[in-house]
Amino acid sequence: MALRDIFSRNDSSSMRPEDVPFTPVKSGDTGKRVALLDSFEAAGLGIFWSTDAAGRITYLTSQALDALDVAADDVLGKKLTDIVSLDKSIDEQRSERPLKFLLTSQSTISNTTVRVDASDKEVWWEISGKPELDANGNFRGYRGSAKDISDTREKQINAERMARFDALTGLSNRYRMEEQLAKRLKAYRALKRSCAILMLDLDRFKHVNDTLGHPAGDALLKQVAARITQIVGDKGEIGRLGGDEFLIILPDMDDRGDLGDLGQRLIQMISQPYSIDGARAIIGTSIGIAIAPYDGVETEGIMKAVDLALYAAKGGGRGRYRFYATELEDGAKMRHALEEDLRDALVKDELEMHYQPLVSAKTHKVTGFEALIRWTHPERGSVSPGLFIPVAEEIDIIKPMGEWALKRVCKEAVEWPVPLKVAVNVSAIQFAHDDFPQIVEQALVASGLDPQRLVLEITESVFVGDTERAGRMFKELKKLNVQLALDDFGTGYSSLSYLRNAPFDKIKIDQSFVRGSTEKNNNNAAIMSAIVGLAGALDMETVAEGVETKDELKLVKARGADIIQGYIFSAALPQETVMERLHEGDLEYEAKGPDKYRADRMTVYRKIGVIHEDARYKAVLRNLSKTGAMIEGLADVPLGTQFVLDLGDGQLAVCTVRRSNGSKQGVEFETPLISDGADGLCTRHRVSPYEIEAAGRPLEALGQDAFAVLMQERMGAGGNKKFLEVEVAPPRLSYGIAA
Repeated sequence: MALRDIFSRNDSSSMRPEDVPFTPVKSGDTGKRVALLDSFEAAGLGIFWSTDAAGRITYLTSQALDALDVAADDVLGKKLTDIVSLDKSIDEQRSERPLKFLLTSQSTISNTTVRVDASDKEVWWEISGKPELDANGNFRGYRGSAKDISDTREKQINAERMARFDALTGLSNRYRMEEQLAKRLKAYRALKRSCAILMLDLDRFKHVNDTLGHPAGDALLKQVAARITQIVGDKGEIGRLGGDEFLIILPDMDDRGDLGDLGQRLIQMISQPYSIDGARAIIGTSIGIAIAPYDGVETEGIMKAVDLALYAAKGGGRGRYRFYATELEDGAKMRHALEEDLRDALVKDELEMHYQPLVSAKTHKVTGFEALIRWTHPERGSVSPGLFIPVAEEIDIIKPMGEWALKRVCKEAVEWPVPLKVAVNVSAIQFAHDDFPQIVEQALVASGLDPQRLVLEITESVFVGDTERAGRMFKELKKLNVQLALDDFGTGYSSLSYLRNAPFDKIKIDQSFVRGSTEKNNNNAAIMSAIVGLAGALDMETVAEGVETKDELKLVKARGADIIQGYIFSAALPQETVMERLHEGDLEYEAKGPDKYRADRMTVYRKIGVIHEDARYKAVLRNLSKTGAMIEGLADVPLGTQFVLDLGDGQLAVCTVRRSNGSKQGVEFETPLISDGADGLCTRHRVSPYEIEAAGRPLEALGQDAFAVLMQERMGAGGNKKFLEVEVAPPRLSYGIAA
């Protein structure tokens, strides 16, 4: 019985199915096989196609032609690659070979999704095919099948997107970002290309979630994603790793100057206020930056590096970027130990308050003090507040620490023989608690301090979320007769609407506007004038902080600041010193400091290499600035001598000796160093790790040791003089020599 007879059998027949004689279709029975295929095609259950050896279509199921609404003459004789094309919509960087390559190489095609370009309709097939050979093994073309998946393709794409893209922001998710990074690193290693990775973590996002709710947090994340996309554009891949973490992959970028500029733009853009359902929210971001292959060549290594850089950026005070450096691994261990020790610092009475004078710009007499917390660790000694305050916020002990500081300041200020004002910094986390006004009142009552002597310094980050609540808090505090100062004005969160409604008595000009304000082509002086004018119109005092040099002092006075704060007059003093000066009636401070501002010079102690002509020497780096350094270890070096300083991690800086005294030399860099995003400096470029690999060292063995081996091999092969002529002479960009 034929197959068509079985399908057409009358259901009323008395013959049972098991009584029907079984007649199998034998492999050699060509007629029956063709009949089967014909019935299969006629039922619309499948599509068959074939090509000749040149890839031209020789057969296509007629039902498929009808469905495509095309004539046979429009298809037959054309190449298969002219009729269909691979589906790239799910993942534009999928690793599948192009269809043309598969056909040319005579490879088997298996369940490959293609778009049918021959039709005006949106038609998608899943095709399979095998090459056919003649008796002599010669290629005759392809024989294959296909099925229409147009109806299921959209569901497939949605499922693929859900697996690879973040449903909230539409950005790539963690899975896809790690997949893309692994592909790029593998390909770029073979091509000797670089790739930068930026990891962003939002600051104060949790506070928005807590005050405005999770729907508002989701809306905020969407806006953040849009801002990042606006800045990065098509220069790289952007993804959300989960929570409030984002990752950016930037191909062919290793210029740390450009990356630092990008990091700063991202920080500024993300820090601008957000409007969410009528509420106002302000957040910030910290950014870690790592570059392959300099900081790692595998996914795990580069992700660890960028994570450490982000950790360092957050630990350095947030709202900044930080490049990865090998010493960050030790820093992460130290920070963990710091967290443990900080929890016990209050209990062990290791904290104390110091007081920095606030000096009248006109008379140089002290008008008050700002209280600054200090921590003297029993083993590490003095720990910078810039290091432990962010840690205190992160481990959630800033509230009890702030309460302790407020009570201690009020108690010590009462003891002063002169009733000067005292300013206390208030963390946004402290301000977020509804009991903060009560804590202030308790400190005043317990100490007996006149409320008008207490100034609470508050940053604009307290306006995150519920501005009405912030307004109520200000009213409660003003009922206590304390004064309010707006701290760090103009550093990224400023909004004139706050000044219109909040009852501030003072505005503090952030030190970032004072620092370098006397340099040419610097807009900081104009910004200071604008802030002073605004404060004057609102009947507020202005305090310029961070004044360190006499030219800065002269400029700040000329711009109209009322109060001066900074090392030009005094560092923060312990209570005993303050008491001593006040008892003696010593209220006037003399300006002491450098005449002119110069680039920050940091005191360091680090072993480095000095390359000169055909020799490499060991030396010690004693201090460092953007424009120069002090080194020690070489005797009586003539002025004008040119060196190449090996600062480690592949960093080379070309310099000239400008001062020489015995074993110490002051050198000037040919090209200034750049900020590493925190308090350190680095070269814009580094020696390519591929150069190290070419010298016979594994690419994974990066760092100073591998670089030293490279230098030794070069000097041994022809002298360092050749190295200087070839790699230090302009242009230096190709070898990353501090340019």
